[in-house]
Amino acid sequence: MEEPGTIHNTFVIERTLAKAPDQVFAAFSDPTKKKRWYAEGRGHELIAYELDFRQGGRERLEIRMGANTPFPGAAVGYDMEIADIVPNQRIVIAQSMDFRGRRVSVALITFELMAADGGGTTLICTHQAAFFEGADGPAIREQGWRALFDRLAEFLQ
Repeated sequence: MEEPGTIHNTFVIERTLAKAPDQVFAAFSDPTKKKRWYAEGRGHELIAYELDFRQGGRERLEIRMGANTPFPGAAVGYDMEIADIVPNQRIVIAQSMDFRGRRVSVALITFELMAADGGGTTLICTHQAAFFEGADGPAIREQGWRALFDRLAEFLQ
């Protein structure tokens, strides 16, 4: 039997962050802040980053993988539409990812922010995706989001 060309997957990551929900929300909604923890990074060259943070707005990220990555020089593009915003509570995005000019996944990602017991914020990320041929796959994508949330936690300190 032939393997399906599409893999469907959902994962949930829960993380407690030291700052209040309004500060965490600002790290997602302010283009300068989000660029620092989300777009700029180790292991890749930032080609382009744009964020129009409003319902119906777009976010676009284009990077080139660095020499010490599994795919040196590979272009990776992310295009997101912001589907829903509730300030300091929820952000929902529809995201497509292209690798070397080919679509490899489409995802619906929900970020929920709740005041944590004892201060800070509980961030819950629900990632629902369809991964196509040539995609990194669910385990690598989850690992990537966990690393991004580590960067967010560092940024918020």
